[in-house]
Amino acid sequence: MAYSRYNLSNYKTMIRVVFLSIVIFFVKSMAAQTNSPLPVTDRKLWLGYLDKIARPVLVNLAGNTLKENMPVVLSEKVDNKKARTEAAYLEAFGRTLCGIAPWLQLQECDAEEKKLQNEFRQLASQALTNAVNPTAKDFLLFTGTQSLVDASFLSLALIRCPWLWQQADAATKHNLQAAFLSTRNTVPYYSNWLLFSAMIETFFCRYQLPYDKMRIDYAVKEFASHWYTGDGMFSDGMQFHLDYYNSYVIQPYLQCIVDVVNKKDSSYQALAPTLQKIARRYAVVQERMINTDGSFPVTGRSITYRGGAFHHLANMAYNKQLPAELSPAQIRCALTAVIKKTLDAPATFTEKGWLNIGLCGSQPGLAEGYINTGSEYLCTQIFLPLGLPATDNFWNTPAVPWTSVKIWSGQDVPADHAVE
Repeated sequence: MAYSRYNLSNYKTMIRVVFLSIVIFFVKSMAAQTNSPLPVTDRKLWLGYLDKIARPVLVNLAGNTLKENMPVVLSEKVDNKKARTEAAYLEAFGRTLCGIAPWLQLQECDAEEKKLQNEFRQLASQALTNAVNPTAKDFLLFTGTQSLVDASFLSLALIRCPWLWQQADAATKHNLQAAFLSTRNTVPYYSNWLLFSAMIETFFCRYQLPYDKMRIDYAVKEFASHWYTGDGMFSDGMQFHLDYYNSYVIQPYLQCIVDVVNKKDSSYQALAPTLQKIARRYAVVQERMINTDGSFPVTGRSITYRGGAFHHLANMAYNKQLPAELSPAQIRCALTAVIKKTLDAPATFTEKGWLNIGLCGSQPGLAEGYINTGSEYLCTQIFLPLGLPATDNFWNTPAVPWTSVKIWSGQDVPADHAVE
């Protein structure tokens, strides 16, 4: 049956209505996409956590109010209340600065990140000046046993961020040298503590200042010649301990010390390949310890350092020394899971933003006698890859699963083998 003129006109009207409806739908969809916030990238997520953790420490020390405002909560098993309280402030500062130093040094940032970085650079610079100024309210304690530990973290921070040393005025540089020299009065324990003295001397070496090479050589050779136990791990002194000290201190410190000294006189050139082989194996071990949800085995002392347990893995990624079987994106995703797991738990922070003692929230029972509020800031070491620009493969490649995710989702993966 032929259409009448009326039916044809009506049909055309319907077509127009449908077409306009489709156009309106797509316009609204595009508008909604335009107005909706962009997804938060892993890098922005990490920067948010860094800001939250580091800001109270740096703002207060820069303002000479760290001792006034930082709550010093001591372990229930505290071994020396007075000494631990006095040392807590250098612990918080040295460890915080050490973790964020590569990001402070970074030259390539977008405008938004650069604004945040410039703010933190100024805070860190002023905090450093106050920390070593004998006339400042927040002049920090550099003498005593615990101060050796955290002076070493501060010296490592300055090695990781030359900008902080280069822009410091003459008085601050003088005061820093005096503070570091005062730690020579403390004899380190025969353990990973040898590396604390060695790192401070490495700072002097890095900036062409007189240094005690014996303190460096003794530490390096004890680990390289006597304390390697096999399969990517060193013992902590004469005994092997199933803890995270290979990551908290031993391997990141050894890598830095050997690298700095080799650039000066090639003392450890023959040793470097062996240490690199060990470091790569331990990076594989660390990656496999991260569970599907970002948790990891709770073993050994100092477990309340949270993400600091992966200082070594983060350092290997930052220095672009990961073994071939570990992709940068894989490590980014694994470390992001650890960050969320250890920092998102309720009661991780006090109402005023300071870290509580714990691994997953507030868990004071996990603390050894030397743990206090300041100790907790070793967790910032997981943020080292922020020293890589956003254009680096670590940040700009698509997310991929790490080993535990692959295995526990049924994927087939190559078997793990010891390095020797």
